[in-house]
Amino acid sequence: MQLVWLAVLALVVACVAWTVTHEDLLREPREYCARRAQDDPRTVVRKCYYVVTCEYCFSHWVALGFVALTRYRLLLDDWRGYLLSFFAVVAVANFYMSAFGRLRQEVKREGLEAKHKEQAIELTRQLQEGETDGARLP
Repeated sequence: MQLVWLAVLALVVACVAWTVTHEDLLREPREYCARRAQDDPRTVVRKCYYVVTCEYCFSHWVALGFVALTRYRLLLDDWRGYLLSFFAVVAVANFYMSAFGRLRQEVKREGLEAKHKEQAIELTRQLQEGETDGARLP
């Protein structure tokens, strides 16, 4: 049962961390944080703003919140169980985010390949029509 909790909590952490750090829903606040992370003269402030732009960093804070909220402990019933669960949730969440990132890249790549093939087919069709009509393409 603890592994089911681990998988589900990590999925929730990955979803929240990915949404905050990548999706357009929160693009403007994230861009603001990215600017502050670059431009603020105070190191502590730069680091605090940077956390919101990095899914790995942000996943630690999200995991900390969800482990505290659910009181999820892994393997041990004392503080060590909280510590183990925190790092396990972060590790599994980052595995999920890596897999999702690779999947998105693959889908984008396939979409671009399909678009290029469609353009090549259209160009071939135009060339064939141009040759049969005696017309020249621009």
